[in-house]
Amino acid sequence: MPDVAVRPAIDGPDRHGPRACFRKMVIRPDDPRPRSERFGVLSCVRPEAREGPDVDDEAWMRLALTLAESTRAKTHPNPRVGAVIVKDGRVVGLGAHLAPGEAHAEAHALHMAGEAARGATMYVTLEPCNHHGRTPPCTEAIIRSGIRRVVVAMEDPNPDVEGGGIERLREAGLSVDVGLLRAEAERLNAPYLTAVAARRPFVWLKLAMTLDGRIATRSGDGRWVTNEASRRRVHELRDLSDAVLVGSGTVLADDPKLTARLPGARQPIKVILDGRLRTPASARLFDGAAPVLIFTAPGADEAHKARLISRGAEVIEVPLEAQAKTEARLSVRAVLEHLFRRDIRLLLVEGGAKVAGAFWSAELIDRVTVFIAPKIAGGGLSPLDGTGVLKMAEAVSLVDVAVERFDGDLAVTGRPDWATNGERRAP
Repeated sequence: MPDVAVRPAIDGPDRHGPRACFRKMVIRPDDPRPRSERFGVLSCVRPEAREGPDVDDEAWMRLALTLAESTRAKTHPNPRVGAVIVKDGRVVGLGAHLAPGEAHAEAHALHMAGEAARGATMYVTLEPCNHHGRTPPCTEAIIRSGIRRVVVAMEDPNPDVEGGGIERLREAGLSVDVGLLRAEAERLNAPYLTAVAARRPFVWLKLAMTLDGRIATRSGDGRWVTNEASRRRVHELRDLSDAVLVGSGTVLADDPKLTARLPGARQPIKVILDGRLRTPASARLFDGAAPVLIFTAPGADEAHKARLISRGAEVIEVPLEAQAKTEARLSVRAVLEHLFRRDIRLLLVEGGAKVAGAFWSAELIDRVTVFIAPKIAGGGLSPLDGTGVLKMAEAVSLVDVAVERFDGDLAVTGRPDWATNGERRAP
């Protein structure tokens, strides 16, 4: 199995204008080719050239956000950042942070711009760092380059930065504007912001159900609720995620692989919640595509634990929920704490109903996508297991809602408004 490294290849202006390409390098121990010949182009961005002064700040910042988004969350645990340098209405530098330990977006953009950076404006989606980490501080590189103005979408809440980058640039005499397209930048880096504020992964719940709200028939058959286009979108979500989580009931009923079956996709870590350690050693998820973490209750069967470990699983004991000692219901907060320590920043929860209900009841869902198929089961299993609310006025509303169509299916994505819901339930 080859190692894969994604690295930037920033190309200067050609006959079509400036562009930035992002390349994947496949490294095999027995590959005789020099490293410079092991690249294959993943994608290129070439903005439309504009004449006149660089006054269209929003357009350039949107380009920077597009560059950041193109990294497909492969920067975790670092934030996704894009940078654009504009001079006299033309792009002279583009960059994105591609992977932990790699150069930051600002450094790539400055490298591409070269001397053309002097007197130019830089648009960057996150406040430039002003500290020494695995890479030098970006603020000093920006100052040395002669950039005259920096437009920042949002401040970096990381305590190592937190306004220090903006302050350093202003101290050096640069003009700095902050807050352009802030909401878009925050949405793009929601996993990073959750990590800083809550010290846990960002949790994205995926549900798939019929028009009458069933995830499976009364016999437990759930293949397939949604169509092929919707299922392809789920594979895209897995590609975005650091880990995908299901319960042992889903493993027993569906025997899923939990892989992202797309060309060039990265494979998320597979996480199983299994309070009674029922996951069979013969499960298809033991295919070697990604690590398998099985969380179980203390005192699990040692013989079965050994069988799972022999298949490559890591079996981790976590405490039970205080109110569910007899149900072997694991503490989802303890699970998230463990995953956070492993640098997992985006966790995709796929079910089943008990697992989804546990995260929902704990108000630990940050984003939810519900795929709805135009079919009626007339009974069967519900997507969330729990007591629910007493009054419809107490139901949790979704905000920032987006609706997409996948052939005949619909997908509704939004953010649970836990704060407003809590105010409704307050005595």
